[in-house]
Amino acid sequence: MPQFAANLSMMYPDLPFLDRFAAAAQDGFKAVEYLFPYAYPAAELAARLQGHGLQQVLFNTPSGGNAIGNFMQAWEGGSRGTASVPGREAEFRTGFEAALVYAEALQCPRIHAMVGLRASGDSPEAADATLVKNLQWAAAEAAKAGRDVLIEPINTRSVPGFHLNRQDHAHRIVQAVGAANLKVQMDLFHCQIVEGDLSAKIAQYLPTGQVGHFQIAEVPHRHEPGTGEVNWPHIFKIIDKVSAECGWNGWIGCEYNPADASAGGTSRGLEWVRPYL
Repeated sequence: MPQFAANLSMMYPDLPFLDRFAAAAQDGFKAVEYLFPYAYPAAELAARLQGHGLQQVLFNTPSGGNAIGNFMQAWEGGSRGTASVPGREAEFRTGFEAALVYAEALQCPRIHAMVGLRASGDSPEAADATLVKNLQWAAAEAAKAGRDVLIEPINTRSVPGFHLNRQDHAHRIVQAVGAANLKVQMDLFHCQIVEGDLSAKIAQYLPTGQVGHFQIAEVPHRHEPGTGEVNWPHIFKIIDKVSAECGWNGWIGCEYNPADASAGGTSRGLEWVRPYL
């Protein structure tokens, strides 16, 4: 049966961030993910996880910045990662090292290395070469700590200019890096918009051993499953079936904006997932 993790950056928007851990646990989630931990002391986040019996299963590297004090400023300023951006290698390493410190404190097995935007004058080949070199270093550092590194294809409607958009591109990068702990973060929202054919894509890529994590949101409005065009019960059955066949036992992150953002709206919108919790 699929395992679902609440994404606390998007779900429970009516609550302060630190109160969302309790809300997710009360709704039956056993795991959480979110974009960034860097605005909070690692010890505070670890206490919230432990106090509510939750696992941390994923978070992102900083999107930019050269010190923990300006990581969030980079995100707010439009930076969407540095891993593929020539000239920002030092930024990438600084951010990844900070992510490893948080991953240790939160006992988080996976770090999403944000690939970043490609400037109009930069070539795809240069971006790929930078990405491969940065990921070879990051995967080696993460392996010392027993962590996986993930990269995520993102659709350019949501994030114009993002360098990595397709599953086949992401898997080519993984193969080029050649590290066992580098995997693809398969976000089915982005995949549906760019490629479609989700059942076939899951059946193609999950058995490779190179998919480390799923994320979901309804298309087209990024709300909870059941509010748009995807047949999610069918998709969950496919994930369950292929997982059983290939031995995959990862998590599905619920990275969506609740259609009802008012007080209690996230919980009221969880009928789709209750059979699985």
